[in-house]
Amino acid sequence: MTEQPKGPASYFPSIERKYGRPIAEWKALIRSSPLIRHGELVSWLKAEHGLGHGHANALVAHTLAEDGRK
Repeated sequence: MTEQPKGPASYFPSIERKYGRPIAEWKALIRSSPLIRHGELVSWLKAEHGLGHGHANALVAHTLAEDGRK
C-alpha cells in the first residue's frame, strides 16, 4: 500500500491539477524570487500567480524546509 504524503506535500497533487504546473517548477520559481520571508513569498504567489492561500503556503513551507530555511 502506498503511503499518503503528509503536511504541505499533501497539497501537491491538487496544486498540479489546479494550476497546471509541476511542483518542481513552483519550487524553482520560489527559489529564484528575490523575496526571502515566508509571508512575502506566499503573498507574491497569490498576487502574481493566482494561487490560493493554502496552496501558496504549502509550496513555500515545503520549499523553505527543504532548503533548511524557515
